[in-house]
Amino acid sequence: MPATLTAAYLSQRRSLMGSVMRIVRDTQAAEDVAQESYLRARRAMESGPIEHIEAFLHQTARNLALDHVRRRSIRERVERPDVPASDLENIPADGPSLEETVIQRERFRCFETALAGLPERARRVWTLNRIDGWTYTQIAAHLGVSANTVFNDMKMAMGHCLDALNRNERT
Repeated sequence: MPATLTAAYLSQRRSLMGSVMRIVRDTQAAEDVAQESYLRARRAMESGPIEHIEAFLHQTARNLALDHVRRRSIRERVERPDVPASDLENIPADGPSLEETVIQRERFRCFETALAGLPERARRVWTLNRIDGWTYTQIAAHLGVSANTVFNDMKMAMGHCLDALNRNERT
């Protein structure tokens, strides 16, 4: 498995780097994104074979590159070198209060429990889509099911988790 992935990565590396460089415009960031796409493909292959490894690598690299650009844009808006640090110290924190943090952690624990209670395939579908950023088509190909089945599993997973959160809110 890793030998096939490694061969695909090495054969596509130049193309991956070119695609990513056009998005991130930073050689070091492009290297990081390309390597991360390889690692994500390797992790994904632990769950089962990937039918089109090259396409998976390119799509993953593109998604990671776009994420990198978004994070960089946010960081640039937040980090303002033209504002003295002493001015920034007087700005009140706009983060959540301690009470809000406790409530959010409880909701997260409830969500984790609900997610663990899902059937295996539905949990995998949710994780591949929401955590790993895969499309329904990619998930369907990976799991050997139709995109409609992936849609239905996702719908069931979301409904199950939402119901659990709503029940928790009422208690």
